[in-house]
Amino acid sequence: MRPLTRADKLAALEQEWDLVVVGGGISGAGVLREAARRGWKALLIEQRDFAWGTSSRSSKLVHGGLRYLKEGRFGLTLHSVRERQRLMAEAPELIETQSFLFGDFAGRKPGRWLFQLGLEIYDRMAGQRSHRYVDAHAASTFAPGLAQRDLRGAMLYLDAKTDDARLVLRVLQEAQADGGIALNYMAARQLRLDGGRVSGIEVEDSETGLRHTLRARTVVNATGAWADRLRGQLGRAPTLRPLRGSHLTFPAWRVPVAQSISAMHPHDGRPVFIYPWEGVTLVGTTDLDHGGELDCEAAISADEVAYLLAAVNDQLPGLAVGYDDIVASYAGVRPVVDDGTGDPSSAGRDHVVMDEDGLITVTGGKLTTFRLMALDALRLAAGRLNRPLGNSDGPMFSPAIEPRGLNPAATARLLNRYGPLAAIAARQAGHGELDWIAGSASLWLELRWAALHESVVHLDDLLLRRTRLGIVLPQGGLGQIERIRTLVQPALGWDEGRWLNEVARYRSLIDAHYSLPPRETVPGWQRYLAPKA
Repeated sequence: MRPLTRADKLAALEQEWDLVVVGGGISGAGVLREAARRGWKALLIEQRDFAWGTSSRSSKLVHGGLRYLKEGRFGLTLHSVRERQRLMAEAPELIETQSFLFGDFAGRKPGRWLFQLGLEIYDRMAGQRSHRYVDAHAASTFAPGLAQRDLRGAMLYLDAKTDDARLVLRVLQEAQADGGIALNYMAARQLRLDGGRVSGIEVEDSETGLRHTLRARTVVNATGAWADRLRGQLGRAPTLRPLRGSHLTFPAWRVPVAQSISAMHPHDGRPVFIYPWEGVTLVGTTDLDHGGELDCEAAISADEVAYLLAAVNDQLPGLAVGYDDIVASYAGVRPVVDDGTGDPSSAGRDHVVMDEDGLITVTGGKLTTFRLMALDALRLAAGRLNRPLGNSDGPMFSPAIEPRGLNPAATARLLNRYGPLAAIAARQAGHGELDWIAGSASLWLELRWAALHESVVHLDDLLLRRTRLGIVLPQGGLGQIERIRTLVQPALGWDEGRWLNEVARYRSLIDAHYSLPPRETVPGWQRYLAPKA
């Protein structure tokens, strides 16, 4: 069966749906996947692009939340660890094991014994033993350039990482293979009520302005940081506290790390990470109340740039990393349930699910626990639909199908991106499309495949979410724009005017939201952010 086009999906909107999911991040994708797996007539709509919000701008870690142990959140950690193990077992090509090193410095919290106790509990929850302690010499071998002052040794342990946007797309791929439909650039405008209960929703095509009224037996609000907007239409009080997390990317040669360095920030004791990802080194994250407009992409502040650079230079002082070494930045807004905690970093990461007049809202939570969030939402939906939920342990992912005749690195890459479609993608590769894009971990094939098969509507969909070139290459990858054009313009069917408009739109987006604030606005730039000779 051929994949559905956007026109096919629009034509299907008039039917009555068992379930309409609003929100195309990981939470919504998980709900659509679980509903489609059960044979429900399920539709997902997203006002921007799939994974446009938090789900493409996270720290990329699929972890159990080691830091939540010291806060007494054992249940959250246990569920997260078990979901991490499940995801790694189902899709090891997508959820990759990542080694971590935490330096043990004299006089710094949490200290060796407390941290090792946490790791012992962490590993027991996962049914494994992955941690050990090494002396200062071995620590410096594992992490060359690690600060030597007061270094006594280091804890080594294992967790996992992923490409968060690709995780969303893989889950949506599975959902649509089972009959679910996902439409990006389709905005929810107004809930429809019947007898005081939600019976559907009015939506608007963001590209054409056309409106559609959807009939739905159940509507699931999985809009993350935007969840209070739909709830507000029912007169419900806000429940979320939007928190911004910002990140920096560096060339791998400038900040070379073979494994993740985990640390407590020297200024406030918050956890930060420095780790290899998609051919660059990623540094994150901050944790601040976000007062900006949610419909505008979040951007890093000058203070956050200084904060993250201070973390790198604290752990790897010999590198003398500065402002001009940074490739790109990105910032996302986390949908954290407001529990009245003053400190943003202490706010709970548990998810909530509630049925309010037939609107089922699922929000909060973590990237790792998206399946559990989806199942909690479907339990409420099943009651409204008068259907049994059935098996809750079915696989999220189909087995990956390995392409033949490729080198191991290219094989691993295609399995990571496409899973069961990897072999098909390999067969469609044109001349030179299995070559690597310099400065990244991407193949040229990924661009044309996405343009043909992955609902690309705008250039930023392609360069920021289908691939991650926008945050791993300088200037958002615009230095490669002519080669990109050759590959994707015919597949997208854009004429000259449309292409030039898309490039201008993308350039503006990169300058405003993925680049850095001016150097002179960054605190302390003369001292440790000065450019290197």
